[in-house]
Amino acid sequence: MNNMNEINRSHIIISSQIEEQCAVLEARLAPNRVVSFIKDDFLIDDAKAVIREAYISESSTKYLILAAKTFNVYSQNSLLKILEEPPNNIELIIIVPGKSALLPTVRSRLPIIMEKEDSVITSVNIHFASLDLGVLFAFVKAHDRLSRHDAKKLIEGMFHQATVVEKLMLNSAQLSSFDKAYRLLELNGKLQSILLMILMPFLPEPRRAG
Repeated sequence: MNNMNEINRSHIIISSQIEEQCAVLEARLAPNRVVSFIKDDFLIDDAKAVIREAYISESSTKYLILAAKTFNVYSQNSLLKILEEPPNNIELIIIVPGKSALLPTVRSRLPIIMEKEDSVITSVNIHFASLDLGVLFAFVKAHDRLSRHDAKKLIEGMFHQATVVEKLMLNSAQLSSFDKAYRLLELNGKLQSILLMILMPFLPEPRRAG
């Protein structure tokens, strides 16, 4: 943790030691009320339980800790409203082993104040700012037979390339394409179509219009 002010606000923690991080937080946040939801897989019913707890009124700050190895896409989508506009005196802390466990829309709503750099981001040979159709189709053809695990790593690498390496401010269509990609991967969608969906919004307008 960087300092006490940071852990007193809603945020995301990246750590492979999920249960240990949760125990540390519970101790540091005392005597405030802390309600922890620790799961292997965080599902829609778990999200509903968090939402119910969030709307139980409190006279002082209450912390909800959501900790899991994986977060179901539907559970994440159901949490977006309270992440963006939490009820009074409610702070939410998410603990996951890696950024790829969370949708871009979730990551964009909360600061990541602690990151364990024990995983390697997949590098991608593509430049979003100067993307053209030739590069787009060559990239898709080169990566359309990956396993679902490797495909998820590739998409995370693409998001990292666009937002961290190139420092692009993604518009709503571009951000939405990454969110949909994770959802379609869970449904065993065709990778070729998923990659096209991600890349098309990055083409210059005149070329996309044709």
